[in-house]
Amino acid sequence: MPDTPIVTAAMLAIGDELLSGRTKDKNIGHLADVLTLSGIDLKEVRIVPDEEEAIVEALNALRGRYDYVFTSGGIGPTHDDITADAVSKAFGVPCIYDPEAMRLLAEMYRRREMEFTEARQRMARMPEGARHIPNPVSTAPGFVIGNVHVMAGVPQVFQAMIDNVLPTLKSGTKMLSRALPCPYGEGDIGTPLTAVQKAHPQTNIGSYPKYDGQRFSTEIVVRARDQEALDAAANAVADMIAGIKASKARTNPTADA
Repeated sequence: MPDTPIVTAAMLAIGDELLSGRTKDKNIGHLADVLTLSGIDLKEVRIVPDEEEAIVEALNALRGRYDYVFTSGGIGPTHDDITADAVSKAFGVPCIYDPEAMRLLAEMYRRREMEFTEARQRMARMPEGARHIPNPVSTAPGFVIGNVHVMAGVPQVFQAMIDNVLPTLKSGTKMLSRALPCPYGEGDIGTPLTAVQKAHPQTNIGSYPKYDGQRFSTEIVVRARDQEALDAAANAVADMIAGIKASKARTNPTADA
């Protein structure tokens, strides 16, 4: 197996609108995609309301368990944007109006000939000692404190912030994968696939059922960090599929496999 360490992450999505269904989250899938490409395992995702205690509790649990935590939402200008307050409380530091964030926002609103209102100034608040995450879309920065990266919930802004964060992260060994089509449903492959997984503990084997309106089939995906382990498990899955086909042919020679 490779000597490169495994790097883990979690995501905390914040917002009442996510839990009510009013807003459909687009950030979780994007984060999973870019972290996978960087060799970082997204191990857990939580969604919490705009409630300080819920955010603090979830954040403290996640930041002690994983290498990185990424949050989305709750850093805008309205009364329910309380993520900066909650993160500050979780780390036990004051939530301040960051001077550089105030300068950036003041200049941006001056260029746009808009008033830098008290509500807009809220977007400059962050835990004392936090570092900025640049926001090339709408200026208001996210921030980093400890292993926690706090970003906007608006997908375009979230994605731009992630692009700035990724180069600063340590990477682990990238996960390799191989997909094998299987013409049988999970009811047919469940027991032998379990045996394959037990025989290849260095891999993760997932089964994803499909139905085309007439019959069930399954896509089997083998994942591993080591090419040799991946090849061995994939070959075992292929042998399993061939074995099921042969067994069905013996049981019912006239059946269409």
